[in-house]
Amino acid sequence: MKTSAALILSALSMASAFAPVSNKATSTTAMDACVSKQTVLSEPDTTEFGGIWDPLGLADIGSDETIAWYRHSEIKHGRVAMAAFVGWWAVGAGVRFPGELAHGLDFASIPSKGLEAWDAIPGWGKAQMLLFAGLIELHDEIFHSRRGTHYLKGGTPGKNMVPGLFDPFGLSKGRTEAAKAKGRSSEIKNGRLAMIGVAGLYAAATLEGSVPLQPPC
Repeated sequence: MKTSAALILSALSMASAFAPVSNKATSTTAMDACVSKQTVLSEPDTTEFGGIWDPLGLADIGSDETIAWYRHSEIKHGRVAMAAFVGWWAVGAGVRFPGELAHGLDFASIPSKGLEAWDAIPGWGKAQMLLFAGLIELHDEIFHSRRGTHYLKGGTPGKNMVPGLFDPFGLSKGRTEAAKAKGRSSEIKNGRLAMIGVAGLYAAATLEGSVPLQPPC
């Protein structure tokens, strides 16, 4: 029951993230300032597919702002999926933090299967994680508007604006623009793969035999 509730909440949050952006007319200045659709779709390099991987032609729908928003959402979901995949693997591999997760609940006692581990977390613990994620999202939007250029008005889609959240040691400061572009492309591709990977783990955990050669997880 707890797992079902958690999955429903996750589905609702993801659905809201991919909700269509309004195509109502906006000022010419705002539209001109937004990164063009062609620029957004030029990354990452997907020559392995012979071009842009868009069999349904979804990239042709909407304005430049819509595509920039889609890319921003894709990168964020990719980051979450990469973290989720690593977390699922770590739990299954027996990696545990020392001490207690909550009063009377040691990290060592957490089950090794992903969904069972989620069910073992107290309700308030789950609420804290959702609240933390919501605060990150809120402040990312605020800082995009106040401390930089918003990704719908010429800024870089997917750029994190929350101080210290990504690259807290400033390792990317000395990198060239070409190196940063390569890193962005790699992140997008790895994020896409992680989203497929997490979907596979969930399917294997809920539908026995749905993923060939996948052991119980």
